[in-house]
Amino acid sequence: MAKKKPNKKNKNRKLLFRLISGALSLAILLGGSLVLLVYGGAFGKLPRKTDLQQLSNEEASLVYSADDRLIGKYFAENRTNIGWDDVPQHLKEALIATEDRRFYEHRGYDTRSYLRVFLKTILLGDKSSGGGSTITQQLVKNIYGRKKHAVLGLVINKMKEVIIASRIEEVYSKDEILLLYLNSVPFGEDVYGIESAAHRYFNKPVRSLRIHESAVLVGMLKANTLYNPQLNPEASLQRRNTVISLMADVKCISAGEAARLKELPLGTDYNNLNKDTPAGYFVYRVRQRVEEIIDEIEGAGGNSYDLEKDGLRIYTTLDMAMQEQAISTAAQHLEGMQELLDRELQRFGDKKRWYDQHRDDMNGSDTVVNTVQVYDHGGIEVRTISRIDSLWHYYRMLNAAVLVTDPRDGSVLTWIGGNNYRLLPFDMVRSHRQAASAFKPFLYATALEEGFPPCTYLENSEQEYPGYDDWQPQNYDRQSTPDSTVAMWYALAHSMNLPTVDLYFRTGGRNLVGTCNRLDLPVPGRDEPSAALGSIDISLYEMVRAYGAIANGGKMHEPVMVNRITDANGNEIYKRRDYRPREVFAKETTDQLTAMLQQVVEQGTAEGLRTRFGVEAELAGKTGTAGDYSDAWFVAYTPALVAGTWVGAALPEVHFRSGNGAGSALAMPVTAGLLRYIEQDSRLRSRYLLPFDLPEDNYDFMDECEPWHRKGVEGFFERLFSGKKEKKDTLSTEDKSTTLRSLIRKIFKKKK
Repeated sequence: MAKKKPNKKNKNRKLLFRLISGALSLAILLGGSLVLLVYGGAFGKLPRKTDLQQLSNEEASLVYSADDRLIGKYFAENRTNIGWDDVPQHLKEALIATEDRRFYEHRGYDTRSYLRVFLKTILLGDKSSGGGSTITQQLVKNIYGRKKHAVLGLVINKMKEVIIASRIEEVYSKDEILLLYLNSVPFGEDVYGIESAAHRYFNKPVRSLRIHESAVLVGMLKANTLYNPQLNPEASLQRRNTVISLMADVKCISAGEAARLKELPLGTDYNNLNKDTPAGYFVYRVRQRVEEIIDEIEGAGGNSYDLEKDGLRIYTTLDMAMQEQAISTAAQHLEGMQELLDRELQRFGDKKRWYDQHRDDMNGSDTVVNTVQVYDHGGIEVRTISRIDSLWHYYRMLNAAVLVTDPRDGSVLTWIGGNNYRLLPFDMVRSHRQAASAFKPFLYATALEEGFPPCTYLENSEQEYPGYDDWQPQNYDRQSTPDSTVAMWYALAHSMNLPTVDLYFRTGGRNLVGTCNRLDLPVPGRDEPSAALGSIDISLYEMVRAYGAIANGGKMHEPVMVNRITDANGNEIYKRRDYRPREVFAKETTDQLTAMLQQVVEQGTAEGLRTRFGVEAELAGKTGTAGDYSDAWFVAYTPALVAGTWVGAALPEVHFRSGNGAGSALAMPVTAGLLRYIEQDSRLRSRYLLPFDLPEDNYDFMDECEPWHRKGVEGFFERLFSGKKEKKDTLSTEDKSTTLRSLIRKIFKKKK
């Protein structure tokens, strides 16, 4: 019988089977070995259960205004942790329906999901079928990230996530895992955690989210940028509706409710504190102060805190209602004044000269065009602009700085360092600029301390001072009256320069230096008469602090920004202490000076507060105008409020050539708008616009001496009844004290 030939097909099948079996065995062996290597820490040490018990997310520190509004954050990762009670039920349901339907059934990994991924995604190429990671595995990825491991990186990372996820499930309950996930998940734009995302995209806390809003945020988890409602609203809307459908599939909501929700608009209220904060300059200064406080706590043996990671809560003094009003008023006012300045710069050739000079300096790069964000007084705009036009835009721009404090304790109520913190971060509140006539009250306070009464008559004649480089000061209006003298109170009310210079020489430069030292102001030279007219540079911060001493009866507080600080759990770690203020003037001095500065508002350089802006509150104040209009100032105060404004360009060389650059025209309207707002708000009015209630005799100068006094016989009687001897170092005739008529009035005046 002949032998049968072996079937070639069967032989090939057996060979193929052996090869596949061998490959599978090898794969299982290699896979098992890989699992053992991963488990043993060959690709990085895995956290143990004891390590996992200490899981916590880094958390941003939050800054709040005095009226409990969130105004800033400090963070390495922009995250705010929340508790389980803050999470609405519909948010949990949307998350589970979309990301992990069997979340409450598996133990950290879902084999059915892996099978689905293998069959649909890998074999059939259906990318819409979803991933295989559970919420627990995603939590592991959020906390520990993924490392690169060459060719097998994805496989190794998945193995590590499965192992760690199973350990987490043994340490935490399902609800605790869900909360850890919600507090850690990234939402793009440097935002981490559901609470920060709710504030960013809906300007509200998580607990206030509605169903369709929760669906928007859950929808973002698939692709932060693609489904960002701010960047891609149409894609975000479609993804939100998909999430709503998934909620209906698992019966979290009815089909009718799902249909209704899908018809709603996105309803976002985008709020990015990092880009558009109305308190950016203030928040930056608060950070500096908080870091000092943390160092003090640690230095005293207390706990160590990380401002960017430990979730501190910082409660400040800022009044956001006043802050926002001041910003709005400044922007509106400067928009109109900028148009006037632009016309002047064009008319006088400043713009052409600047362009000619800088084109040469830029060596051809002046024509390079970029599309950038640009601040103008109407807000931030996106413009396609050349490099040289961009430089000119900011060079010629007017800037406003506003600082408002409560002189009774130094609390900072408003801090505006410029036009826009994000694009123009330089803080003009701390910038030193020429003080101009806003400095004069400190000289007049020095004179009052030295015994000069408000009825002291001062010279109002122009003269040249050979010992001071032939200096020849003039009054603002270029007018002088050599045949008459001016009462000290009137000279201050109308900001007259010539009488002020005369007062400087009578008072003595050394005494003015002493006043500046007590007020912590920049100190002029002992023989520097131009300082009387504000030739020295002072910051708005220093100016407002010094006026606070006048408003507070001679006692000066350092401005305070932080009331208290708590840790992430609400435990108080710092509380503002009451510090004894520094006494810089006698109360009698500040009472007299305030009575004189009230006349600035009633009949002097700031009378526009009454006539133009209709401000009715009892106020004292002072304008300031640099000689070339480079700096405009106005400071107004009550016993409970000091409001200071400075306006000018970034460089003093850019300025008006007309009265539009005066303090009363350029700076005062900003303060006036804020004061009008405070007057109309009952809460603010009762708290800050308090009457002075000065003793009546502080106003006696209004009856006892005329503003002007002619020389001659009447001048002889003035000198006769003068209470002071002529000083050897004065450069003008001693012509002060009360007149004979004033003396008689004082003796026989009726009681009010």
